[in-house]
Amino acid sequence: MIFIADYGAGNLHSVQKAFSYLGVKTEVSSDPARLAGQKKVVVPGVGAFGPAATAFRKAGFDDAIREYVDKGGHVLGICLGMQLFMSKSEEMGAHEGLGFVEGDVLRFDESCDKVPQIGWNTVDFAHDSELFKGVDDHSYFYFVHSYFCAPRYEEDILARTFFAGKNFCSAIEKNGIFAVQFHPEKSSEVGLQVLKNFAKC
Repeated sequence: MIFIADYGAGNLHSVQKAFSYLGVKTEVSSDPARLAGQKKVVVPGVGAFGPAATAFRKAGFDDAIREYVDKGGHVLGICLGMQLFMSKSEEMGAHEGLGFVEGDVLRFDESCDKVPQIGWNTVDFAHDSELFKGVDDHSYFYFVHSYFCAPRYEEDILARTFFAGKNFCSAIEKNGIFAVQFHPEKSSEVGLQVLKNFAKC
């Protein structure tokens, strides 16, 4: 069973539909108490960091997921969900993140006329991971974002992607925490493979 956190800022149904296609059962809930005993947790997200972080805390998911991770649970953050895992964000002011991964969420260079990044781009692995098992290095995934994660420690970076003159972090792995800036649920077969891997790892 995959628990999908509903905190009012996620593309829940497309993620749920992707897991359903893979034959993986899911539960979508806004009740953080339901995390207890769950095999895996997914934190999707679309929108702005500040309102999403506020909604996440107001729902009680911050403490619940922190406790879940401390007990050895596996969590996958998707897009804004990945950004929420960082220490802080500069999107529309300074906002505190969950701090699962030390680092900041920064905006791409505003002088670049390609921002936001919308569409397919390659993902280059920094090291091997169960999350990308069966996926070729330099595979294409679908992105939609104007901000990117900048982890403080190199070892937390699982993959990188080049955009707007920057080789930014597009995936993270740390102590059972996985996160991807791209949308696996919108990334065809390679994206489905990532979700399948997370369900199994």
